[in-house]
Order: sequence, then C-alpha cells, then structure tokens
Amino acid sequence: MQGDSMKIVIAILGLETHWKGAVTVAQMLREFGVEVVYIGNAFPEKIIEVAIREDVSVVGVSSLSGGYLALGNDLIYLARKKNIKDKVVFIIGGVFPPNDYNELMSLGFDGVFGPGATGEEIYNFIRKAVTPKKV
Repeated sequence: MQGDSMKIVIAILGLETHWKGAVTVAQMLREFGVEVVYIGNAFPEKIIEVAIREDVSVVGVSSLSGGYLALGNDLIYLARKKNIKDKVVFIIGGVFPPNDYNELMSLGFDGVFGPGATGEEIYNFIRKAVTPKKV
C-alpha cells in the first residue's frame, strides 16, 4: 500500500522508559509507505517543534505511565497555540483505563489506540483523518 505522502512524527510522551510500542508502530507505518520521523522521548514543546519543522500530517505519541492526561493536554494546548491543531492529526497509543479513552478524545486527540491495535487499523485511521485536514 502507498502512504499517500503522509509524514508522521512519533514520540514517547515525557520521560517514560518504554519504547517497544512506539518503535513497532513506526515500523508498521513505514511498511505502509508513511514517512516516519521517530524522535524517541520528548515533551510536548519538542514534539510540536519537530511537527512544525518537519511539516508532518500526523503527530503520534505513546504513553504507558500515568502522565498522559497532563502531558497530552499540554501537547494539544501547544498545537492550538501554534495553529497546527486544525491541520495535523493527533493520535495517542498506550494502555489506558477505559474511562480515559473519552477523556483523551475530549482533550483533542483525533484517535486513541490501545493494546492490540494493528498497523492496518492505525494506517487506515490516519489516512482517513488526514484527508479532510488537507483541505
């Protein structure tokens, strides 16, 4: 499949020590033809800075610790402040309690992915979400 010229920045939100999920998703998306800029651990300021510099279509962050609501809120706040929220798709993946899925969506994430999400699911979601934002 073709990545339709999509470019995504993938980061691990904050100072978490996990990395496997983010690296796995990055590799899966590359197999679909998506250009991936993997930056490892980063705080919201750095993620937004890279998203702007690299002119990405999607920002994907991974989180397993309890800081995803606060850091996720900061990320979306900065995206709005820098005027990229309406142009860029924001997704988050990790292990979240069921109630936090809705909270993450209400913060402004376009998609929330839990354990077991496949590369095809993620790719199809971002492909469909990116198209309307390009207009």
